[in-house]
Amino acid sequence: MAIQIYNTLSRKKETFVPLEEGKVKMYVCGPTVYNYIHIGNARPAIVFDTVRRYLEYRSYDVQYVSNFTDVDDKLIRAANQLGEDVPTIADRFINAYFEDVTALGCQKADVHPRVMENMDIIIEFIDQLIEKGYAYESEGDVYFRTRHFDDYGKLSHQSIDELRVGARIEVGDKKQDDLDFALWKAAKEGEIFWESPWGLGRPGWHIECSAMAKKYLGDTIDIHAGGQDLTFPHHENEIAQSEALSGKLFSRYWMHNGYINIDNEKMSKSLGNFVLVHDIIKKHNPQVLRFFMLSVHYRNPINYSEELLESTKAAFERLTTSYQNLQHRKEASTDLTDNNQEWLDKIASAKEQFIEAMDDDFNTAKAISVLFDLSKLANYYLLEKNTSVAVIDAFTAQFQELFQVLGLTLESEELLDAEIDALIEKRNQARKDRNFQLSDQIRDQLKEMNIILEDTPQGTRWKRG
Repeated sequence: MAIQIYNTLSRKKETFVPLEEGKVKMYVCGPTVYNYIHIGNARPAIVFDTVRRYLEYRSYDVQYVSNFTDVDDKLIRAANQLGEDVPTIADRFINAYFEDVTALGCQKADVHPRVMENMDIIIEFIDQLIEKGYAYESEGDVYFRTRHFDDYGKLSHQSIDELRVGARIEVGDKKQDDLDFALWKAAKEGEIFWESPWGLGRPGWHIECSAMAKKYLGDTIDIHAGGQDLTFPHHENEIAQSEALSGKLFSRYWMHNGYINIDNEKMSKSLGNFVLVHDIIKKHNPQVLRFFMLSVHYRNPINYSEELLESTKAAFERLTTSYQNLQHRKEASTDLTDNNQEWLDKIASAKEQFIEAMDDDFNTAKAISVLFDLSKLANYYLLEKNTSVAVIDAFTAQFQELFQVLGLTLESEELLDAEIDALIEKRNQARKDRNFQLSDQIRDQLKEMNIILEDTPQGTRWKRG
C-alpha cells in the first residue's frame, strides 16, 4: 500500500509521490527562539520528526530542513527587557530548544538554517521579486503586491475579496494596498539591522522560509509542514513569494498539525495556561510526553492536562513492562516448541497492521493501538507453559523496531547507581534473614528516591516512578 497524505492544499488525502523517486525534500517551520518552547511548539517537532522517521523506515532518503527565526519583534523585545543583544538571546534559546526536543526523542534536522546566517539570500530573493514587479520599496520598507499573485488564498481556501474584508492598514503603514505584506522592514532606533539596497533594516517573517527552502531544497519541495496556525498568513505568503519568483509549484504536499488546548481551554499567555516543555520534562519522563502527543492523530486537536499525562504514563508503562517481561522470560525459554510458527505469524501480522496505520496519513493513534495489541499478544504468550527463545526474540525485536519508528524507547531512563544497587542488595539480604521491618524501610527509602521495586521469580526488578 502506498502512503496517503492529507494535503491541506487540496483538502483531501493523496497518494504520496515525491518529485524524485526514493527521495523526499521536507521543510518544517521551526520556532522563534526568544524563550523556551511551549507545548504547542513541541507538537510539530514530535509529529514531523515521526513523519520523517516513518518515511526513512519506508526506505525514503529524506532531506529534512527546519529553520530558526532568530530575529523578529519578539526577540527584539526580549533583548531590550533583558539588556542583552538579539544574537545572545537567540543562541541561548536555540541551545535550550535542542535540549528540550532531544529529550523528547527528536532527531536534529539535516540543516537548521538561521535568518541571521542567510541574510544575503533573503535580500537577493526580495530584490528579484522587485525586479519581477511583485514587490515595491516604500520609505525603506519593501512590500509584496498580493493582488499581483493570482492564486493568493489557495492554501487557506479564501478569496481575495474575503481576505480584503478582514484586512486593515495599521498606523505607520506605507502600503499601496492593505493586503500587501512586508518583505523588509526599515530599522527603528535601537533595533538590530542589516544593510540592504533599501537602507538599514531586517526581513519580514514570511520571506525567511521561502528564501531558505529555496537555498537548501530548491524551487519545488515535496512536503512543507508546520502548525495549523501557520496556514494563514505565513504559509499562504510563502506560496505567493516562492511561486511568484520561480513560476513553479512551491510544495507538492502541505501538512499541518492540530491545536493544543490546556485543560480544555485554548493555550494563551492571557489565560495564564502557557505550559513550557522545559518545565514539563522536569516532572515527567519526556518519552511519556512524546507518547501522549502521538496518541492522537496529528491533524486532530489535543487536550493537555496533568491528569491525562499521568494516565498516559500508566499506558506507556504497560507497554514497557510487557517488553521487560519478555526479556526476563527469555532466560527460562527453550529452543523448541510445537507452535512457534503460529506465534511468529501473529507477530508479523502486527507489523503489517502498524504499517497500514502509518500509511494512512501517519495515523500514530492507530499505530499505538497496534502496539497494545502486540503487548496483549505477548502477555498471552507468556502464559504458555513452554516458551521459545525464537518467539521471545521475535516479540522483542518487533517492539524495538516499531517503537523506534515512533521515536520511543523501551529502556529505563537511567541505570541504578552503586548506592541504589547496594540498597537493593541490602534489602534482599534482609528478606532472606526475615528482617521484614528493615526490608520495608529500604523499600520505602528507594520509593522516596523515585525507584519502584517489583519482586519476581527471576529476582528483584526496578523502574523509575
